[in-house]
Amino acid sequence: MSDKLRIVGLEEHVVLPVLLDAWAAAGVRPNVYPDDHPVTRRLCDVGDERLADMDEQGIDVAVLSLATPGVQNLPPADAVCVAREANDALAEIVDANPSRFQAFAAIPTSSPEAAVEELERAVTGLGFRGAMLYGRTGDALADAPQFDDLYGAAERLHVPLHFHPQAPVRAVQEAYYSGLPNGVGAALATAGLGWYYDLGVQYLRMIFSGVFDRHPGLQVIAGHWGEVVLFYLDHVGFLGEMARLQRPLADYFRQNFWVAGSGTVSERYLRWTAEVVGTDRMLYSTDYPYTFGTRPGGFPYLDTSGGIARSFLENAPFTEEEKAAIGSGNWERLTGHRNADRRPRRPA
Repeated sequence: MSDKLRIVGLEEHVVLPVLLDAWAAAGVRPNVYPDDHPVTRRLCDVGDERLADMDEQGIDVAVLSLATPGVQNLPPADAVCVAREANDALAEIVDANPSRFQAFAAIPTSSPEAAVEELERAVTGLGFRGAMLYGRTGDALADAPQFDDLYGAAERLHVPLHFHPQAPVRAVQEAYYSGLPNGVGAALATAGLGWYYDLGVQYLRMIFSGVFDRHPGLQVIAGHWGEVVLFYLDHVGFLGEMARLQRPLADYFRQNFWVAGSGTVSERYLRWTAEVVGTDRMLYSTDYPYTFGTRPGGFPYLDTSGGIARSFLENAPFTEEEKAAIGSGNWERLTGHRNADRRPRRPA
């Protein structure tokens, strides 16, 4: 790999046995492939195959996180236990190879008080640099009042919350995505389009309901080039006065959000994101393993294998300093104060 550009991927998914067991027991239906599919195998691997794939992509460091929906749709007691066990397991993976792995904490949002405690433990006890959330928890959207203490804790700890989408509620899926042939509807409802609209609307709800006015230091990482919202800020911004926002709508995305592409290697999206939020608010991610070797019908924009993850950034229309910032510099600026080398030693 090139020494000229260090790349940290922030949306690199993993599935742990404790999570699979909890999903099965709770009847949670994650968006996973069959057991014998290469994506499933890669989700479960945190060893030699994943490292080899990272080398092939050109990724130096992977920040691991649980695949969606994580622990958020588990019953509260189960979510607390599974999040704790998953975070301990992720910490062990990072400890075994700290030069290649970091991790986002899993947070049991169905138990708001425990969610705050687990974020604190993961950051101060395990050395995590932030947490991964998955939009709504059950029927509660991301702006629900019960999550305010969690946002306050993230602000106090100075760590970002990376949000990842999950499938829209069943009524939305049935109303907008059902009835299409060949399984297109289910795919359109999730990784095709539905995921991004679902989470993008929740970002707007967080802003309009005052989450960032109450917690002006809260930092959110948005994948998938901002979950659609960036492309409509010049229009939807007129609602700012109606919502009595303290700042123009676009300012929230330039001051409270960081944006990554999640493995969608589109130069148009890259340029647009840079124009809207600036390269100093951009991060990098590959959405591994969902964009590794995935070219259905030769479709070019969702494949980061074969060195594409690296070449996409190396060939971006930015200065070398801007590329370095997107690759890893902005991540270090955002989270470097939580350097893993300062992590307290955990009891054996």
